[in-house]
Amino acid sequence: MASLVTGATGFIGKHLVERLLARDGDVHVLVRASSRPKLDALVQRWGHAERVKAVVGDLGLPRLGAGDADLEALRGVDHVFHLAAVYDMAADEERNRVANVGGTRNAVELANALVAGRFHHVSSVAAAGMYRGTFTEAMFDEGQPLEHPYHATKFASEKIVREETAVPWRVYRPAVVVGDSRTGEMDKIDGPYYFFRAIRAASRLPSWIPLVGPELGDTNIVPVDFVADAIDHLAHADGFDGQAFHLCSPEPLPSVEVLNAFARAAGAPRLAARMGGRPAAWAVTRGTTAATRAPLIGGPLRRLLAAWGIPAEIIAYLGFTARFDTAATRRALGGSGVAVPPLEGYADRLWDYWERNLR
Repeated sequence: MASLVTGATGFIGKHLVERLLARDGDVHVLVRASSRPKLDALVQRWGHAERVKAVVGDLGLPRLGAGDADLEALRGVDHVFHLAAVYDMAADEERNRVANVGGTRNAVELANALVAGRFHHVSSVAAAGMYRGTFTEAMFDEGQPLEHPYHATKFASEKIVREETAVPWRVYRPAVVVGDSRTGEMDKIDGPYYFFRAIRAASRLPSWIPLVGPELGDTNIVPVDFVADAIDHLAHADGFDGQAFHLCSPEPLPSVEVLNAFARAAGAPRLAARMGGRPAAWAVTRGTTAATRAPLIGGPLRRLLAAWGIPAEIIAYLGFTARFDTAATRRALGGSGVAVPPLEGYADRLWDYWERNLR
């Protein structure tokens, strides 16, 4: 059973390839010529070097740059996994559009040309934009506000998959992906990691001092090993074509609880009180965003956020306005042993890895 993977050298991709290699069949990976050394290093980590086949191409080219010889070698491949994209709320509109929209269209074109057995698209809960209420896995175009370029391009790329894919397809929408729950491994600063520098500074205070902080709304966090395990299982199970899956925790967490989980790991004081409460989170984040653009206080506020490693552009989107229903995913994963672990059970591993490798 052969697979083709885009984004194999990315964070989720390298974990997924590891799972695919535990099955039978070759794994073809799309890689830019400049990224061959990175792929070679990953092959050493994965093992099974004889089964990892490099396909030199580019996300920005028609059919991902696959030539006639590539088409012949890959024709009829069983699974195409499209993970290559920009996963960055701080990225600009052009970068999001080229990678997420153009790249997906080129990947779909290649899958169609190959008459692939199935096309798997790793989208994001960001496709729900600023939808208010429960967003189910059967929902897609609900007229949701798509204010941020990342939201807009994740919606547009999923729309391409739904409308232009000529082979069976499945869509996976992860929530905020953090490091491996067993090892803590992570490859970049994103999501809750933006606040680690501030938490570390607070760790210099006595742990018994209660702190007060703003409520920033609910979030939803999943470790990368869960995401890779879930995609691998759902991709190879029967009967799920034409469906989307929310790779999320069934229960979102208030931002204060997330920060406190990492504060415990860091030995820092906990946030004992919340300013505004959860109903006011929208006003808090939107008000802070507006303040960063104000003539007099915007500059100093942006510099203060930058000192803590927090991009001003993400403040308005820290909390989810939607609650993501996971009933279909949990049913499909039933009996597999794949489930979202509680954050408090692995927050210390994420913190330790950040301290040793990313700080």
